Formats: sequence, structure tokens, C-alpha cells
Amino acid sequence: MFIAVNDPSQVAEARRMIGDFASTIGLARERIDQLAIIVTELATNLVKHGSGGHLHARQFDDVEGTGLELLALDRGKGMSDVSRCLRDGYSTAGSPGNGLGAIGRLADSMQVYSRPGFGSAIMARILLQQRSANQMAIGAALAPYPGEKACGDNWSFVDAKAGPTLLLVDGSGHGVEAARAAETAVRSFIDHAEQSCEAIVDAIHRALAATRGAAVAVARIDPVAKMVRLVGVGNISAILVQPAGARHMVSHNGTAGHVAPRIREFTYEYSSAPLVVLYSDGLATRWDITTYPGLTVQHPALIAGVLLRDHRRGRDDASVVAMRPMN
Repeated sequence: MFIAVNDPSQVAEARRMIGDFASTIGLARERIDQLAIIVTELATNLVKHGSGGHLHARQFDDVEGTGLELLALDRGKGMSDVSRCLRDGYSTAGSPGNGLGAIGRLADSMQVYSRPGFGSAIMARILLQQRSANQMAIGAALAPYPGEKACGDNWSFVDAKAGPTLLLVDGSGHGVEAARAAETAVRSFIDHAEQSCEAIVDAIHRALAATRGAAVAVARIDPVAKMVRLVGVGNISAILVQPAGARHMVSHNGTAGHVAPRIREFTYEYSSAPLVVLYSDGLATRWDITTYPGLTVQHPALIAGVLLRDHRRGRDDASVVAMRPMN
């Protein structure tokens, strides 16, 4: 769910939409009431301090458990001292200064990434269920083509026996038919996720034959071989980030479902917990994640949100997904 908040009149609508979404995923009534306060504070801050921005809401399932995640993204003044801004009573807008503190108390987890002059990204999560089987931290941020409700980009994750495996798919074009192609790719990915990455992409390629096609990329962190495995067809870009720096990974040209002359796996060694980032061509390509001080060690949700906020072209569906092992 992707909601623009540029005016105080949009705060109530954002609260209603996210409350309805929370109800559909099974959040308890008491928690939905608390969620309403969180959404109100986040949306109000977007208007007051960020000169407008976006709220993203999605259902998450990773090392923390399952539940609802909110991302508030703006390109406003930012915070020079995040810890000070989180204290009750501190305000730069003449308000009581209890907003971020209230979010921190009501949410099960909250993280902030902010730079003076470059805006803020705030993640708040409400848990439905705690679990520890999945040891990956996962983040995603998606935005549809301007004016469309359906997003032609989609993603999925499976904690496969061979290693945590991530899919990003960009349905050709935009709108309902692009979304249908992306959903077809996700279903095929889930059905074949225990196979090799090449076999997964080949199965997706065959499943997409009856659709308009898509760009796809499948990345797997292989903990036994200490390698990241990537198979891509089309304009999905991939980055592997380690303490020594970031490295772009390779995909082949083509359109899954129609023209995929080569479905080939590329492998990349890693020595410490790798961060894998996939993004569609709805983002500009000329940027460097390492130029964001401290971003690569943040939660993958904040990483995805900041990159979408800063590099979204605004003339296509756009998506960023990221994963990092936490054990």
C-alpha cells in the first residue's frame, strides 16, 4: 500500500486505509486503535516536518515475526539528532513534541534513518506473531505507475533449504495486466523455490508465456558455499553489499515469458553477512548506496524505502527489495 500525504486533509484517509488493511490481515481491535495513533503521528510529521511524503504499509514475515510494517518517507529537513527527537517534549514545529515518542511506545519495533537536509525514513512495526525460524531481515518498498492502483512490480521470499531466496519481478508495462503477469511469476516462484535458481527462473519463464511477460531476478544466499547466487532476465538490477563495499551483479537481457536467450546463474563470494538489494527499472541507475552514511547497516526496510524515495523515476512502477541474514 502506497499513500501520498502532502496535506493535513489526507491524514484521516491514510488512517482509514491502513486501518482497513490491518483488519484484513487479522490485527486485533485494540492494536488497530493503537495503529491509528501511529499512522496519525507519522502522517502528521510528513506534513509538518517533511513538506509531504509517502506512507507505505505492508504485511511482513521475517526474523522479527509476522505483522504490519509502516514506512514513512520524506525529503524534508531531516534530523540532526535522532535520539533527541525521540524524547517526549522535543519539537521543532511548536507542537508538544510527543509524536515520535508515542510511536516508539506503541509500536513493537521502530527504527529511524535521517540526515540533515536529506529527509527522514521511519519504520514502525506491529507484531501479529513472533517466531524465530526465519533468520532473515527483509524489506520492500513498491510504488505503482502514477495514477494506477495496481502495481506491475511484485516480489516474494522463501526460506528454502538451499538458502534464503528472493524474487523481484517487473511485469511488462504497467496496470492490471502487468500486475497479473507479476502475480503469475510469484506463484511459479513459490511452487519451485526449492529448486536451483536457474530452474526457478526457467519455470517462471514458462509460466509467463500466456502473459505479457516480465523482467525477473532470483537471488539466493547460499550459506554452505558462502556465495550469493543470482539469475536474472531483463531490467532488474542487483547489488551485493559487504563491509568492503558494494558490487553490482549481472543479469541477462530478455523478457521472461517471451525472449530469454540465456538463463544463467552468476555467483558472488561473500565473507560476512551479505546485504542483497534488487530493484526494478522504475528507479534511476546512476547512484551509489555507499554514499549514504550508515544506510547499509540499517534494517533492509529502511534501505528499500530510502532508495525508492530518492531514485524513483515517477514514470513507471518502481520497487526495491532487500535481505540480510541476522544470525
